Amino acid sequence: MAISALRYHFRQPLRASATDAFAWCTDFGPADGPLFSHRTERTVARLTDDTFVLTDTTYPEGRRRRISRLVRVHPGELAWTNTHLDGPFRYSQYWYRIVRDGPRRCHLDFYGSRIVTTPRALSAADRARRAEEERRNDAREWRRYLAPALERDVGVGRAPDPVTRRAGR
Repeated sequence: MAISALRYHFRQPLRASATDAFAWCTDFGPADGPLFSHRTERTVARLTDDTFVLTDTTYPEGRRRRISRLVRVHPGELAWTNTHLDGPFRYSQYWYRIVRDGPRRCHLDFYGSRIVTTPRALSAADRARRAEEERRNDAREWRRYLAPALERDVGVGRAPDPVTRRAGR
């Protein structure tokens, strides 16, 4: 078996202040499930003020998949990391950072390093193709589901409502 890292990056514009976007994205909880494209159930274990274990059970294509992630939050940098502890992409790591673009505009910088195991080593072209697929899929999830929910909850012109605020990935 061969192990490869598929590295990719994308930016997602957000119509919200950087601090509101960061607070929304890192407010992890069991009500997060409806935010995702596949049915998802989430449990959250808070280890320290800035460290969590998120356990998501998803049902893509009718199959049950359980994934645990270690999340470290870096409030001073408006950033967080997400490392898969198990599941099909064990050891994959994702880095998120909210960047201020103005008083009520920001964007998410997302960097992924998806670890994949294959029967034989992937060529550079295969790694590039698969990394682009992952980038497209993750960017689509943010564009179609997470960014609209964030903007609905705390977007431009709306006061943040802690009762309806939901967490991002």
